[in-house]
Amino acid sequence: MRILVWLFRALIFFTLFAFALNNQQIANVRWFFGVEWHAPMVIVVLVVFAAGCALGVLAMVPSWWRHRREALRLSPASPTAPTTLSRQDSSNSEFVPEHPPREGL
Repeated sequence: MRILVWLFRALIFFTLFAFALNNQQIANVRWFFGVEWHAPMVIVVLVVFAAGCALGVLAMVPSWWRHRREALRLSPASPTAPTTLSRQDSSNSEFVPEHPPREGL
């Protein structure tokens, strides 16, 4: 599975590299009030892609904060307090965590 992931990453890299090599001609970006920017087309595409990613992340921040506040409000224990077994739980010798550990990252 790891080999397939690396092959997929290599395919994406070489595809984008070929795209960059094929789009080296100068592109004119005309802004308002006669402002003009001259740059290779691959740079223009990269800047627009990065700006779109940044705008998407900024648009998601309020939602992330709202979900985090909701999760903290609904959590049974304070995130700063250590979790301990109560006296009636200590009779049970096997401790089962709330969530199973994650594998493979």
